[in-house]
Amino acid sequence: MAGAGPAAAFDALLVLSFGGPEGPDDVAPFLERVTRGRGVPPGRLAEVAAHYEHVGGVSPINAANRALVAALERRGPLPVYRGNRNWHPLLEDTLRQMAGDGRRRALCLVTSAYSGYSACRQYLEDIAAARAAVGVGAPQVEKLRPFFNHPWFIEPFVESTAAALVELEQRGHGPAELVFTAHSVPLSQAPGVDYVVEVEEASRLVAEGVGGVRPWSLAWQSRSGPPSVPWLEPDVRDHLGELAKSGTRAVVVIPVGFVSDHMEVRHDLDVEAAQTAGSLGLAFARAATPGTSPRFASMITDLVRERMAWPGNAPPAALGAMGAATQNCPADCCGGAR
Repeated sequence: MAGAGPAAAFDALLVLSFGGPEGPDDVAPFLERVTRGRGVPPGRLAEVAAHYEHVGGVSPINAANRALVAALERRGPLPVYRGNRNWHPLLEDTLRQMAGDGRRRALCLVTSAYSGYSACRQYLEDIAAARAAVGVGAPQVEKLRPFFNHPWFIEPFVESTAAALVELEQRGHGPAELVFTAHSVPLSQAPGVDYVVEVEEASRLVAEGVGGVRPWSLAWQSRSGPPSVPWLEPDVRDHLGELAKSGTRAVVVIPVGFVSDHMEVRHDLDVEAAQTAGSLGLAFARAATPGTSPRFASMITDLVRERMAWPGNAPPAALGAMGAATQNCPADCCGGAR
């Protein structure tokens, strides 16, 4: 990238995501990679693999991320690369490609809006490991800040929530409660970090944006650990049961913890939570995620320009030991960090 000044300090934008299978043959090796070292029984892996049969073995996250990269390429100001934590294109391969292209210092958009270990710190560990694997010439990678309260993250959720409310009304159902969901994490990761606080704030902003005095609540979904390990609760399906007992008759579920449709959205909400709601007599609608919204892509461009405007662009010597940085990310910021 030619030119002098702050913008010249960065020469690429990396979109880093979780990754997902691209076809039925990828499902088993993908799940094995995700769960490696976690002691997940083969039977549980087979159960999760069956979820992918409903989508032809192709994770919906892939198309969403390709569309996002295309939108960012149209907007500029940096060339865009895509890498994943758990499936191709793997982060290490992407960094090797970037090095071959002469990229030396990249900004990184992680497809998570929040702080916390799984949402942020683990990606920093992945970046550090991938850079070490590439070795000499690996580009510096600096993570963009969390964006849970950015207007262009919130506004698409407001619009899709309003659309889901209209859908319920057209189906003849009365006032609905808003139920926000995010991925549950072990309680050992929750104390002392901002994940729960940030999810609550994003939920409040969306509920406020929808307007009117409407009850809303926050539940958690997609826990994957052994029953002996406590995780954030209530689980969304248990929560729907409590709402039905209290007289609620309709719900709009908003996956505010997700940037785009993962399998956790398509299966855990669209299938399992919807079936639970049906068995309880609850009318159910699900708000869309913002990942393919033009405003979401514009938000990322906004974050890039914001970061470029930092005085001196925070030179590489100022980075933390992990080789990647947010605006305020000490080594012990996240519970559960290894």
